[in-house]
Amino acid sequence: INISVFPPSNACTGRYILNMQITSCGHTYQRCLGDFYVLFNPWCADDPVYLDSQAHREEYVLNEHGILYEGVYKHVTSRPWHFGQFEDGILDICLKILDMGASYHHGSDRDHSWRNDPVHVSMVVNHMISSHTTNSIMKIPENNDYLKGTKPFSWNGSIPILQQWYNGRCRPVRYGYCGSLASVMCTVMRCLGIPSRVVTNFCFPCSVENPLGINEIFDSTGKNLSGKDKLWRYHCWNESWMARRDLNQCCGDWQCLDPTPLETGRGSACSGPTWVRSIREGELDLDYDGHHMFSRVNSNYVGWLSQNNSKKTKFFCDAWPCGQKLITKSVGSEQFEDITGAYKYELGSVKNKEAYYRAYRRIHPGYCNASNCHIDRELSSLKNPFLSDSGINMRLKMANCPMYGEDVQLHWLLENLRSENKTLKFNLCAQIITYSGCPMDQFWKDCVNVTLGPREVKKIPLCISYSQYGPYLCDHNIIKVVAVSDPECGEVLMVSRDIVINRPPVIVKLLSQPRLKVPCTAEISFCNPLQEDMKNCVMTLEGCGLFKEPMTIDLGTLASNQQARTVVEFTPYRLGSHRLLANLGCHKF
Repeated sequence: INISVFPPSNACTGRYILNMQITSCGHTYQRCLGDFYVLFNPWCADDPVYLDSQAHREEYVLNEHGILYEGVYKHVTSRPWHFGQFEDGILDICLKILDMGASYHHGSDRDHSWRNDPVHVSMVVNHMISSHTTNSIMKIPENNDYLKGTKPFSWNGSIPILQQWYNGRCRPVRYGYCGSLASVMCTVMRCLGIPSRVVTNFCFPCSVENPLGINEIFDSTGKNLSGKDKLWRYHCWNESWMARRDLNQCCGDWQCLDPTPLETGRGSACSGPTWVRSIREGELDLDYDGHHMFSRVNSNYVGWLSQNNSKKTKFFCDAWPCGQKLITKSVGSEQFEDITGAYKYELGSVKNKEAYYRAYRRIHPGYCNASNCHIDRELSSLKNPFLSDSGINMRLKMANCPMYGEDVQLHWLLENLRSENKTLKFNLCAQIITYSGCPMDQFWKDCVNVTLGPREVKKIPLCISYSQYGPYLCDHNIIKVVAVSDPECGEVLMVSRDIVINRPPVIVKLLSQPRLKVPCTAEISFCNPLQEDMKNCVMTLEGCGLFKEPMTIDLGTLASNQQARTVVEFTPYRLGSHRLLANLGCHKF
């Protein structure tokens, strides 16, 4: 007997048991034929997650390989990620997540009617990724302290994280960061049949007090002081495709979901789902957490100079707006796609201003009836004056693309816009900054006197040696260089640059052609580029369809310029396109 099951498009997602009842000669027999799973179906036009492009379905549902974009706005870096939504046991783990999170949304785990609505399912998954409950999937380290867990940046994929959570009695995995949280959520959503992707936002504001303003404070040496507000160099979240029946949408569109708990004026919380188009239009009343998501791509930056911990002064600077660039992996390509235009209109355009006025009145009820000119005056009073207003233009330009072990080379460009001489004294400094905007050690300081003739342009070379920054870099590969004029000289001018230090590459070379269930070998090589030993070197290998679980290789200590080579054997156990990932960890990173 062949049995076909045709569940309706509004069936609840989950695992079902199929029983057959036979009545014969007055006797009734029951027999279990097995179980089956019902998921969301982006191929079905009646399903709220329907996606009409086959190329998009292959990328956002079927693709197990992704790319995370990190770094800074002017230097975007990338690293591969294994989503692995089709690995054995992952579907059961994803359904377990829905079971554990059911009480969050509905107060009872017995009512499963919400499981046919992708909006409610996405809210439950979003909450379960890293909420402050005892059963969340992953925790973020407090104060960058992760000695009691795994380094947040050492993960290569979602599978080990989900398996560790499931096998550890659903206790949070220690530790992750925004990129791993968004990627794990992407795995769960794709596994359930909901098209999803990971998005990176550069210059991400995290403000506790002013939703549309972010403050950074510096001292007279240029050191970034730790305050309540944080300007994240980048932040990752998730987008999922669905039709919002609660917003009367008849067609699907991208919805923003941020599983990273962030501090707000009312405590920490995850955000979403928020219709991406409503963020662009400033229609904040339509959706969940619309004002939070709008502020994360539209906040204004304000920089302050603190003198003697009492007086704060705005300095002249060319501040970049928050949400400078939003990118995601392109469909069918290893390159990134710039999707900034989906979140905000072109800066300064009429539509951009209209959306901002609309959002401003909703976020600040006191301005509900204020004119646009009134709002403009209020915003102008908060912003920093431009460098050109002082008669000086400055910028820091990279002269090289430094890797671990190499010196940082910069050109400091200054231009006098006036017809008289300018003599200024500058304090320069460099310090480590985490991706989440936490200032760390200040390791380099200098003082320079600059004299500029009328309309003169000057280029000053700057060099920060590896011996100066190397001992402080650790897992944080971002350096902030600042030049600030001495307050005693009059107007305070400031220019800064975030610099990414690239990690040395790990080279993977296949030595034989991979075939299903046939042993295959690969050579992994790495060269220590530092002028010192690299201690406690551990290589982690991972690959969906290649390794059942990650393989670790202890390399011990690598001397300066020493080449490490190791050959590994693995047996592909699943057909498809696979990717072998190799990640090196040591006492330096």
